[in-house]
Amino acid sequence: MTPRLLRDRLRAGFAGRLLLWAASIGYSAVILARHLLYLSRLLPTKHLPVRVVCIGNITTGGTGKTTAVMLAAATLCRKGIKVAVLSRGYGRRKKSKEIQVLLDPKEITWQETGDEPWMMHQTLKKLAVPIVISSDRFAAGQTAVAYYAPDLILLDDGFQHLRLHRDFDVVLISALDPFGGDKLLPAGNLREPPAALRRADLAILTHTDQVTPAALQETRERILALNPGLRVFEAVHAPDFFLDLKTEEHRPLGHLKDKPASSFCALGDPRPFEAQLRGLGAKLAQSWRFQDHHPYTEEELRSIDNVRNGASLVTTMKDFVRFPPGWRELLTGEVLALTVKMELVKGAEEWESALTGMPAASEPSETPQ
Repeated sequence: MTPRLLRDRLRAGFAGRLLLWAASIGYSAVILARHLLYLSRLLPTKHLPVRVVCIGNITTGGTGKTTAVMLAAATLCRKGIKVAVLSRGYGRRKKSKEIQVLLDPKEITWQETGDEPWMMHQTLKKLAVPIVISSDRFAAGQTAVAYYAPDLILLDDGFQHLRLHRDFDVVLISALDPFGGDKLLPAGNLREPPAALRRADLAILTHTDQVTPAALQETRERILALNPGLRVFEAVHAPDFFLDLKTEEHRPLGHLKDKPASSFCALGDPRPFEAQLRGLGAKLAQSWRFQDHHPYTEEELRSIDNVRNGASLVTTMKDFVRFPPGWRELLTGEVLALTVKMELVKGAEEWESALTGMPAASEPSETPQ
């Protein structure tokens, strides 16, 4: 039974809700104690000799964090700024503190690195961006500095990683579920209270095209009530193209228009992915949802293939990296991955300057008097 299914079952009864509430209280106490230890410097914060920009969130999954890291890295590389990415490598088989680097074209499976670092590497390898993986982000940062001499380090999913000092904190907030049900884990989806946004330097509201303007404004006002000086950008996740996973050929976005299709994914929030497919004209007959980061088994893919009735099968790149060996023999017919990219619809002109800490091109630098 997945943690989410277990939580849903507990919510169905009074005793279960009471248990979840008690667990959230305990979790809150641990979070508070940890923050106090860092504030009092009983737990030390370590510094790297280069600018560190963190891209994280306050909820579990569904904010588009990975695409934001890729957008930031690509933005900086285009400006000639050398970048390295630090990632925890959630779900990888290797020991969590062991340092591994994704850069060279050698064969490495997603099981060794974690699915999100592997996916980032597939997008960023042409830009020669090293992805340094370890749960000890400071040690990973030292490795990045020693071997790759970056001008700037992007800390992936590190808003709660207080051990490493960062110069700038970007927090992603999904407009679909901005505050995780207003409950801390495990009762809700909050990793820490919304008041944590006071530590942020920039917030990006994601999936803004999937809520009403009134709902978006309400979320923006609540964010600014917590941190009045916070800059709040807005973003959408735009479909880019379909990748035929068997032929590795690109298909246009109109490829599934008015055609039957079946989808499956294991995402923090599957709704945006399914909505994008419908928006592209696909006639979704079936949609399978799995727990976030779920590693697919041969039996699961075989079961999906047996009931798809010849429809095109569509998943995401994040899901594709978790296919088992031999998946080509398990899935017959067309198998596609919808690739997406994050696009800033508000704040794009300030994005580069925010990351680098330099004035925007339109802003004149101060000159000595």
